[in-house]
Amino acid sequence: MEEKLANQWVKEITQENFQAEVLEAKQPVLLDFWAPWCGPCRMVGPHVEAVAEQMAGQAVVGKINVDEHPALAQQFGVMSIPTLAVIVNGAVAAREVGARGREAIVGMLSPYV
Repeated sequence: MEEKLANQWVKEITQENFQAEVLEAKQPVLLDFWAPWCGPCRMVGPHVEAVAEQMAGQAVVGKINVDEHPALAQQFGVMSIPTLAVIVNGAVAAREVGARGREAIVGMLSPYV
């Protein structure tokens, strides 16, 4: 069950593209760990997409469906969703669990751009 992402600025991160899109990224990467059945994830989604558009060219924004890619969720120790993580130079620089609004997400990412 794959859902299409809502805009061109958000990348779908998978086990296959994780190395290139996240670990080798030249810019900070905001990761949104989510699942289609998660109500709070669906509330955060539009905010993540707005931040992706706002930060285009300054940061990469990606979404990881934890049902489709449980190994990535486990690698990051994701126990609850939504979880947002900022990755800089391949390492977690910031992490928040739970629903966040656009301003909070921008505030989380801004120190690294």
